[in-house]
Amino acid sequence: MLNKILTVVFAVLIVAAIAAIVWLAIVPEKGDRFSEFYILGPDGKADNYPHDVKAGRAATVIVGVVNHEHEPASYHVLAETDNTTIGEADNITLADGQKWEEPVNFTPKKAADNQTIEFFLYKTGQAAPYLSLNLWVNVK
Repeated sequence: MLNKILTVVFAVLIVAAIAAIVWLAIVPEKGDRFSEFYILGPDGKADNYPHDVKAGRAATVIVGVVNHEHEPASYHVLAETDNTTIGEADNITLADGQKWEEPVNFTPKKAADNQTIEFFLYKTGQAAPYLSLNLWVNVK
């Protein structure tokens, strides 16, 4: 009688262990939630950024956003200098894992050496920037 009970308990434990292994294999682990935000030069590489630009003339970089938020997300990109918007990209909606990479123009208005161009990534509905990047240019 004891052998039958132990055999049944052992069989139940084996089935439970197999079910747990299958469940762990099927349900992926949810890691950190984040978004990638980067800028590339006009040729799509992490070099040849605009360095010398003329005031009032547009310069171009490629801005990239990748959604790793585990849900769809909408974004807005602003390029600013001295708290003045000089470029933007709006209505960026990405599914989880989706990438957006597009040229974004910015037009500095005043001449200054080593001027900081700040790129801000906003998630729709948030007042504060989610991420930021800087690019330094000489504006003639």
